[in-house]
Amino acid sequence: MMELTLIGIGTGNPAHLTLQAIRAINAQDLILIPRKGAGKDDLAELRHVICDEVLTNEATRIVEFDLPVRDEQTANYRQRVNDWHDAIADAWKAAMAEHPQAARVALLVWGDPSLYDSTLRIAARLDPAPGVHVIPGITSLQALTAAHAIPINDIGAPFLVTTGRRLRDEGWPAGADTLAVMLDGGCAFTDIDPKGVHIWWGAYVGMAEEIICEGPLAEVSDPIVQMRAEARQRHGWIMDIYILRRR
Repeated sequence: MMELTLIGIGTGNPAHLTLQAIRAINAQDLILIPRKGAGKDDLAELRHVICDEVLTNEATRIVEFDLPVRDEQTANYRQRVNDWHDAIADAWKAAMAEHPQAARVALLVWGDPSLYDSTLRIAARLDPAPGVHVIPGITSLQALTAAHAIPINDIGAPFLVTTGRRLRDEGWPAGADTLAVMLDGGCAFTDIDPKGVHIWWGAYVGMAEEIICEGPLAEVSDPIVQMRAEARQRHGWIMDIYILRRR
């Protein structure tokens, strides 16, 4: 039976790799690297950089494959995501089928496979089901708090991890004064009442391109929107995350 290993690689900085991740990379027959289309070549290149730095097993093959594009026309969000995950699973199977001799296959996953990442859900769609192993990685949330040198929660207080879409559509969730917001392509922090809210924002955290900004939301909201737009234009892609706290 094929073994599939999902290796958390942090935010693209090779220094984020754990010893467990390095050993796992070198134990593979095949490493699959997705290509995400024009303007996002850096994402595949960063995975190659990581392999160049830590891969010493000459028998390990590195193979790129094209990642399907999500259909944004279907009205139902969950249906769009489910269809997309089906297509990605098919792309994995096609790539693996070209290398039937590979018994140990790995994917390098941004951050950690368990936090706002669907790699495990996609792996569950493979038939026949492989044996799945997970190597945890540094998450963008950890990289953000490290970049700002802050704890994520007040003493004894909870925090809530959510998405930009939910913050925009549903407002500030009840029961938490601190929010960690991920997957926000639309700057949902601009849709909430900024009074008494502090933000810690970062893009490309942990990488050479890292940009961070923090302050009262009312004062830094517009500058963050501008920095984000300029960085996306410059690199062709952006990965950002932020923490909001009501004072």
